[in-house]
Amino acid sequence: MALKSYNPVTPSQRQLVLVDRSSLYRGAPVKTLTEGKHSSGGRNNNGRITVRFRGGGHKQTYRKIDFKRRKFDAPAQVERIEYDPNRTAFIALIKYPDGEVAYILAPQRLSVGDTIVASEHADVKPGNAMPVGNIPIGTIVHNIELKVGKGGQIARSAGTYAQIVGRDQNYVILRLSSAEQRLVNGRCMATIGAVSNPDHMNASIGKAGRKRWMGWRPHNRGVTMNPIDHPHGGGEGRTSGGRHPVTPWGFPTKGKKTRRNKSTTKFILASRHARKKK
Repeated sequence: MALKSYNPVTPSQRQLVLVDRSSLYRGAPVKTLTEGKHSSGGRNNNGRITVRFRGGGHKQTYRKIDFKRRKFDAPAQVERIEYDPNRTAFIALIKYPDGEVAYILAPQRLSVGDTIVASEHADVKPGNAMPVGNIPIGTIVHNIELKVGKGGQIARSAGTYAQIVGRDQNYVILRLSSAEQRLVNGRCMATIGAVSNPDHMNASIGKAGRKRWMGWRPHNRGVTMNPIDHPHGGGEGRTSGGRHPVTPWGFPTKGKKTRRNKSTTKFILASRHARKKK
C-alpha cells in the first residue's frame, strides 16, 4: 500500500497523509463474522474513568478474526482484502473447500485469489500457518502464539513481525521487533510473513477532528494544569515539571519499570532494554 497526500484546498489537508486503501474491498463485512461493539468511553464496569481522554468516535462493528488457524490441511482461497477499524492491519476473508469463511490477519504480499493453508508442514509462503518448531530458521513470522492453542498474541499490528533465529530443545528462539529474544514452545502456531499495512506508521492525521473520529478526546498535559489538578502543574511561566514524570495520582511513569510477571522471565533470553544500557 502506498501513501496518499491531498491537494491543500483546506488548511488541514496541507499536511494530511493517509494510507491509500483504494485497492481494498469497499462493501460491508460478512455479517456472520461480526458482532456488536460497545463504546466504553474509557469507563470501567463501575462507570469510573480508567482511561483518560477517550470518548466519542465513529461507531464500529467488531470483526471476528481467526487467530488460532487450527483448521489443518484445508487449503483456503483469499476472497478479498478488507479494512478493519478495530486494528491497524488489514484483514483477509478466506474461504475453505467446505464453504466455511473466516477472517485472518492479512500479511504483506498476500493478494486476492491466493491459496493458503494451515498444516503441520506447509510451504514457506505468506499466509501459511504451521507450528514454529517446523518453520526454518531465519523465516519472518507473525501472529505467534505464546501458549499452545490460545491463538496468536505477538506481532499482530501493522507492519510487525518476528524472526526465528534458533532452536533450543522443544523451544524456538524468536527475535521480536523490540530486539527482545524470547523462547516459544515449538508446538505454538505462527503465520509466515510480516503483517500488512507497513505504511501505517507514516500516516499524518492532519487535524484534531480526525483524532476525534477515532474516539480520542483532547489530551492536556500535566504541566499546563494548576497544582491542584496535577503534580506537574503550577509555576510562573512554562516549566518542565520540576520532578520526575508522574501520573496525576503521583505514580512514576515514562521509564518506570512495571513488569511483574516473574513466571515468564525465564523465557526471555535477551531483554529489549539490554541495548539501552550500553
